Amino acid sequence: MSISEARTGARIDVPTDVRADERIGARTDARIDVRSGARAQVRTGGGGGGGVKAGAGGETGARAGEDASGGLGPSRAARELHLKRGEFELATQLGHIRTEVGTAGGRRRVSRREIERLRAAEGFPDGLRQRVRTVGTAEGSALMSVSPGRFTRLARAGLVAPVTFYLNRYRTVVWLYLADELRACAAGEPRLRLGRLPRGLCAGVDESDDRRPRNWRGRRIGHLLHESEDPWERVAVVGCVLDAAHLAELVRDPYERAYLNRLAPALFRPYPESEAARSTVGRLLLADHPDEIAWHRASLETFLAEARRARPAPRAEEPTTRAEGAGPPLGGPLGGLLTRLRARRERGPGPVGAVPPHERG
Repeated sequence: MSISEARTGARIDVPTDVRADERIGARTDARIDVRSGARAQVRTGGGGGGGVKAGAGGETGARAGEDASGGLGPSRAARELHLKRGEFELATQLGHIRTEVGTAGGRRRVSRREIERLRAAEGFPDGLRQRVRTVGTAEGSALMSVSPGRFTRLARAGLVAPVTFYLNRYRTVVWLYLADELRACAAGEPRLRLGRLPRGLCAGVDESDDRRPRNWRGRRIGHLLHESEDPWERVAVVGCVLDAAHLAELVRDPYERAYLNRLAPALFRPYPESEAARSTVGRLLLADHPDEIAWHRASLETFLAEARRARPAPRAEEPTTRAEGAGPPLGGPLGGLLTRLRARRERGPGPVGAVPPHERG
């Protein structure tokens, strides 16, 4: 089987019986000199008999799925740690798995040393899985020995905070909580389980005073700020939960706003494809309480001053495409709509009789 590398011209011949499947113990090492276009023969084997033959011109020993520094991407690292992809992402957010910036400046990766540290820990992999185990309302109320109704009132009042969420088939938001946190809360605050609830909680929490979304946003923002060391990235992290009006008021320079738009992180992934689901998730991504908005506005002003002292934003035109893996544009749905309208105005009117994409059958 012949595979052509369009960018380098390198050619690799792989026997058809090669299977790079770690479950059967197969092992594949590829050494290719892409600079000289050398041709390499790749063989697999379970022991010392396997090897690599390469033409002259130099060799590299990077394993498949690893960068030059030995870092693993999210999918490969999750397999090595026997975690589902969602469990792996949550473990990185909680700091159980240390990540580092990739060599190409892309998505964060996990070093081989970190993988070995986690695999050598006592109780692996069950112990790691337990630390990222999440539960919904029914199981969470059972862990705390309270009724589901009481558990929901505690969560809406912010006394227990969700760590993530998903949309069910009815596009209803289902909040998830860390099982370990609920156990600790039940043990440390027995009055929440047995005592009389405060007067406001006895009658339930008003719909507009549901603290679950802002508690989740606070956790995500805190994780992203802890993970980032670039001053402009930190501005983008705080700004991604403010709508377009607040952002335009605080960041008046259009070049700075365009730069922040490129750096905006993905608070929630995967971003849904249907319009109704995007609308539901979009509402959860933006700060909606006066106190929360004031807090993020103050944080943005502080981080923005630090970023401007560090270096100016690049004076380039706003790009038409966003980086892979990035979240929705800063400012939420309104910001995205303004960007599309601006791009349409710059392109000019379309042909007579043209039908907008959203109105096509």
